[in-house]
Amino acid sequence: MRTPDGRYLVVRGRLWRCSNPELSSDERVRLTRELMAARRAKGVALRARDAAAREAARARVDAAKHGLGERGPVWWTDGAPDLNRHMARTTEYAEWFAGVENEQGSR
Repeated sequence: MRTPDGRYLVVRGRLWRCSNPELSSDERVRLTRELMAARRAKGVALRARDAAAREAARARVDAAKHGLGERGPVWWTDGAPDLNRHMARTTEYAEWFAGVENEQGSR
């Protein structure tokens, strides 16, 4: 689920920064494809126990995530802090998240 402002996905209670919605569709597709290819390359390198290839793949993953806006400087401009990887219950999203958790528990 996404936070009401669209900045984060919540996975098992933890906030993960979403991609920059201002990216063009073409750029988002290009960067997502690169991210997936880099992740596959990392898996190949891990299975081959190739440390140099693993590090090169990690760098590709990092570059793609920066391009998507999931890492690096935040893409929003209102001065709100980056809460990436924080637990939702300990942030400004706590009240919203508690309500979402209660809704999901009552299904």
